[in-house]
Amino acid sequence: EVVTNFHKLDGDYDVVVCEGLVPTEEVSYASQVNFALATALDAKVIFVSMADLENPKQLADKLDVHARIFGGLDGERTLGSILMRAKNVPNTFDTQPVAPGEAILQLDEDFIAAMQSHSPNFATEKFHLIGVVPFSNSLSVPRTWDIAQQLGATWLSEGEAKQRRVLKTSLTARTISRVGEIFTRGTLVVTPGDRDDLLLATAMATMNDIPMAGIVLTGGIIPNDAVINLCQPALKTGLPVMSVTTDSLETVTNLSTISNEIPKDDSERAEMVTRFVAAHLDLDWLKSYFERDYTPRLSPSAFRHQVVKKAQQVKKRVVLPEGEEPRTIEAAAICQSRGIAQCVLIGNAEEIAQVAKNRGVDLPEDIEIIDPANIDLNKYVKAFVERRKGKASEEQATEELLDKVVLGTTMLHLDEVDGLVSGAIHTTANTVRPAFQLIKTAPQYSLVSSIFFMLLPEQVVVYGDCAINPDPNAEQLAEIAIQSAASAKAFGIDPKVAMISYSTGASGTGDDVEKVKQATQIVRERAPNLMVDGPLQYDAASVLSVGKQKAPDSPVAGQANVFIFPDLNTGNTTYKAVQRSANVVSVGPMLQGLNKPVNDLSRGALVDDIVYTIALTAIQAASPDV
Repeated sequence: EVVTNFHKLDGDYDVVVCEGLVPTEEVSYASQVNFALATALDAKVIFVSMADLENPKQLADKLDVHARIFGGLDGERTLGSILMRAKNVPNTFDTQPVAPGEAILQLDEDFIAAMQSHSPNFATEKFHLIGVVPFSNSLSVPRTWDIAQQLGATWLSEGEAKQRRVLKTSLTARTISRVGEIFTRGTLVVTPGDRDDLLLATAMATMNDIPMAGIVLTGGIIPNDAVINLCQPALKTGLPVMSVTTDSLETVTNLSTISNEIPKDDSERAEMVTRFVAAHLDLDWLKSYFERDYTPRLSPSAFRHQVVKKAQQVKKRVVLPEGEEPRTIEAAAICQSRGIAQCVLIGNAEEIAQVAKNRGVDLPEDIEIIDPANIDLNKYVKAFVERRKGKASEEQATEELLDKVVLGTTMLHLDEVDGLVSGAIHTTANTVRPAFQLIKTAPQYSLVSSIFFMLLPEQVVVYGDCAINPDPNAEQLAEIAIQSAASAKAFGIDPKVAMISYSTGASGTGDDVEKVKQATQIVRERAPNLMVDGPLQYDAASVLSVGKQKAPDSPVAGQANVFIFPDLNTGNTTYKAVQRSANVVSVGPMLQGLNKPVNDLSRGALVDDIVYTIALTAIQAASPDV
């Protein structure tokens, strides 16, 4: 949902700020939510903390604890910190306007040294001190209206409650002769509701041009009309008067615990705080940081959002030969209702309706069901025989077309649908064989290969080939790399291709290494604009620190997002090891290199897996190079 709302933003923004949750005892899950937000949005993290400059160890410990989930103060996502409400530091803003970035405060060197003795990266390039914002009384004052809202008060006269601010609170029940000092600008008087004299005195102070914040009458006691009438001149000037049911002591206790957060409708205070904070931020550093080259990573959440959105835009028709299979029916209903694809179920309409009812699935009215028993099979027999070019008789074709996967593939060949998804109850061979026979390889390719989209915690990467080609030669391996890069690009991933081997660069020898070297060179010749390198070991390709050490001149090492394995044994084993050991979601296999998209499901596929495979297929149908 957050990713969806983020992508709804219109305009060309330099920076988008997403506010995280504040960790408290009541919100113990805040750090996990903040980490998930940062990952989903591929966001950098700035820690905003109250600053106790008298206790550097406590501040250092607090920063370390909250930064730990993001990889520590020197983590890849962490930028730095803003220290808020710092006391005992200069505050020139309260006396004169200061432009953004013009009131940067430099902390005492002894404090910095004390912090760095506990957190060595504090206030360094690895964890920048972005700003120190001093405490300001003038910015901490709520409106009388905000006080009333949090006390649950009843208005006797609202007056200028939304304009007046509470600078201080005064509880009193003394006689008028002893309370003269409370009648000052911005004071909120708290007094029992039966003290008519104090209400009248507050009204008189108001008439003497003292802008009181208001008066709170406690105990649920309401003055009579005669007293209220005497106060009318003051009420007409805007004096707020409210009543609460709690007694005076309880009311003051409640006031002491009132939140100081800025209400959504207090735009005046929000603007003042914004200007105040901006004046104390190192805007030059922030500007220089955001001018650096940046390659965004596609998070799993963003990938899912992007896949669904693209599929909705292309509006393709996808046939599902396993139309009576429960998970397939549910996935088709979801895709149809969300506009991901126009789904065509092959099967008996009554059987499909009964399965849907048993699973509590509402089939959309516009979902299409094709019953093989009610179609004219002759045109499909003719198309099958013609496409097979003497390799199948009409009798054989009729027999083959009893298989719903073959029927669906023939429909795809005839352009009656744009793509096919199967495999929930069929083997990979059952799904792929008809595609090889009828759809065949695209003219620009010599083979069909497959990829998996691996939804790693931090980003989505591509693995290929993990399902089709047992032992490709150098030419074939290069083609798999080019196909996989095109697929990655079609799904929003800017491809950086690593040709994987057991050795990096020239560190190893042997036929397997030579094959990868040759394949890498072929890719460079055929796709000169593609960022590719190899041979690279997996850790050198994926881990930045290892990549810098093993292949310092490589444009791909440490930041690869398309991994091409030298053979099926390596690719299939790696994808399953990562999937199971790291509990990573994998989407695929997605076949590439066919004239039209056909995709195979795992027989253990969940409904969500089928939904995203249908979406992938729809996008492939609109992408000629995939």
